Amino acid sequence: METTTKELIDFFLDKKILLSPDIMAQLELEKADTLYKLINDKIKSQDFLVFNKDINELLSKLNEIDISWLDLEKSKAKFEKGTDKTLYGKFLTYLNKEPEIEEKPDIKENTDIKVLFSYDEESKKREVQDFVQLFNARYRSIESFLRQRQELQNLTTINRILNKKERESTSIIAMVSEKSTTKNGNLMLTVEDPTGSIKVLVNKNKPDLFTQAQDMVLDEIIGIVGVNGENIVFANNILWPDIPTNKDLKKSPEEEYAIFLSDLHVGSNNFLGDDFNRFLSWINGEVGSDKQKDIASKIKYLFIIGDLVDGCGIYPGQEEELDINDIYEQYNVCAEYLKKVPENINIIICPGNHDAMRIAEPQPKLYEDFSGALYNLPNVTLVSNPSLVNIGATERFSGFDVLMYHGYSFDHFVANVSSIRSKGGYDRADLIMKFLLKRRHLAPTHTSTLYLPDINEDPLVIKKIPDFFVTGHVHKSIAAHYRNVTLICGSCWQSKTSFQEKVGHHPQPSRVPLVNLKTREVKILRFGEE
Repeated sequence: METTTKELIDFFLDKKILLSPDIMAQLELEKADTLYKLINDKIKSQDFLVFNKDINELLSKLNEIDISWLDLEKSKAKFEKGTDKTLYGKFLTYLNKEPEIEEKPDIKENTDIKVLFSYDEESKKREVQDFVQLFNARYRSIESFLRQRQELQNLTTINRILNKKERESTSIIAMVSEKSTTKNGNLMLTVEDPTGSIKVLVNKNKPDLFTQAQDMVLDEIIGIVGVNGENIVFANNILWPDIPTNKDLKKSPEEEYAIFLSDLHVGSNNFLGDDFNRFLSWINGEVGSDKQKDIASKIKYLFIIGDLVDGCGIYPGQEEELDINDIYEQYNVCAEYLKKVPENINIIICPGNHDAMRIAEPQPKLYEDFSGALYNLPNVTLVSNPSLVNIGATERFSGFDVLMYHGYSFDHFVANVSSIRSKGGYDRADLIMKFLLKRRHLAPTHTSTLYLPDINEDPLVIKKIPDFFVTGHVHKSIAAHYRNVTLICGSCWQSKTSFQEKVGHHPQPSRVPLVNLKTREVKILRFGEE
């Protein structure tokens, strides 16, 4: 039975959908019944929608394309108000595309790089309980590291200590929830495990132990050896999960090189394009001595540890410090630079806090919507922040595990750990990296970074000990070794900004750490005019 125009209008009004006159004149009534079902399946909104002639041409594709029609209508309203001129056009472009799946060119599988960990979880609503489960998961992971320590032979729980009457030697694994100084100058901790909480006293008369304990931060998980008292433990030793002292120093059987960049900040008016072009000329073997050209020809891996672009709206007044104020164009220009890197060099990229995505960690790999030009580069591997990748593996060699982390939590520990602050702060990224490795966590304190809770595991726990721990963020390059883990912080390609001037940062731009994978020797190359 045919549907009348009045019935058609009534149906849409009942569904809170307003039809403009131009669309009513074009609707084919004999197809209305089919249209009813499609509309009813696709729309679950409580707000009114308006269908106009632009959308009318797309209704026939409702069974082929899935979309939020409420968001489409909102984008049109913004278009008409002039607040967003691009989003509505992108909707229409998407809806007008052919329904067939677009064939992508075959990409050669990169057997030189194995992604061991890259976070990729679907978005979902978070509950308060998720944070509880995250900390429980973190506790279980780090507890498993500490249980391997011989010093923690008499392990027990806090609940059992609280019920003991006699004094005896004991040990626990617990999370630090409070830290204070007593009137006598001793350090008083409140620690907790899944069974309860208890006070722990670290006496200033044990200077080595006291000095180490002063660098303790909230929410880290430690092992404590001591003697129990009444609702207290007097600490004789404190143990961190740390890196084993017997870790092997791996070396590649082949002479190959890896280089490490970070903080390009393409789009900033402080971006050092001339310096970066000098770097590109060198990596292409166009400049340098014969020895330098020979090294450039043996580079196999290029790591970029976040902040490829300066972003938009990252901080107040940023628009005044941008040469490119469109985020899509920033990534397009960045891709044009990276396109000049020889295709035989593998480029591994993780995001940072200036990139166009959420700041909360772990950050997934760069969104293709914004950085599609990077996805089209044949030699690029995109991973999350943090991530763990293996490079250089062969049948005879297990390769190197590289832990990539941009370093957003570094600001917190520079400000709150006295030994780091007194020994150089931002100028000593290696001290921060050692601090985190010792705790086997990239952001042990709850407030040290924004994060999303994962109920199954804490992705910021350093579960597998890497061969390389590489970071950025502080705009100053440095290299060091800690228990056979090579620590590398990338430089930057941006001159000092007004914000850095205010807070006293002293960046050293245009420097590139270079590692000989056969010897593990690290050199830092300079491409600035200095």
